[in-house]
Amino acid sequence: MAYNEVLADKLRQALDDRKANYTEKQMMGGLTFMVDEKMCLGIVKDDLMARIGPHVFEKFLKKSGARVMDFTKRPMKGYAFISPEGWDDDRELADWVDQCLVFNKEAKSSKKKN
Repeated sequence: MAYNEVLADKLRQALDDRKANYTEKQMMGGLTFMVDEKMCLGIVKDDLMARIGPHVFEKFLKKSGARVMDFTKRPMKGYAFISPEGWDDDRELADWVDQCLVFNKEAKSSKKKN
């Protein structure tokens, strides 16, 4: 799987610093960070994948490098892709991580397949 290892290390550090209960899963051709068993953050190639709340979604889409996640060629509600120009600054990355963790508390987890 090809994903940005530098970003993966930065996300691990950020989640550890915040004492988040997370696991890593390889999916979507990249790496996904599940927080409290809910998809929270991820990496697809060099892009950060962020799951953020509807109350800040439009505001965060105006940030550098951000766009609606369209992994399946259809927009995915509540998910954004952020190119490296939008996450390479540690303060910007921290802002994304914090917003993802805020939303994670109210997000519903997907139903598990048997």
